[in-house]
Amino acid sequence: MKFEKTFGETIKKLREEKQLPLREVAEALKIDTSMLGKIEKNNRKPTKQLIGKFAQFFNVSDKDLLIAFISDTVVYQLMDEEDFASEVLKLAEKKVKYLKTNKSKQ
Repeated sequence: MKFEKTFGETIKKLREEKQLPLREVAEALKIDTSMLGKIEKNNRKPTKQLIGKFAQFFNVSDKDLLIAFISDTVVYQLMDEEDFASEVLKLAEKKVKYLKTNKSKQ
């Protein structure tokens, strides 16, 4: 399952689909209710560990949730650079391949 909305909106949608209040989800994840509210509003970034807990709680792929979170980070960085955002993404993809190749040679 791919999540095209922001990470926070995705978490809120998953919670609302299960008709669960913030308090109940926060309690199950052992986090503060206000923290969950801030995550849903994209005002607070979750840790990688918390993303895994969300995935387990909502029974969704932790990889997909992590991709949704990381893509938010990239998008927010590129939003102000609309004129050449696609060029940046293409180069970044090449750099990832380059770095992976060099890392495996070490």
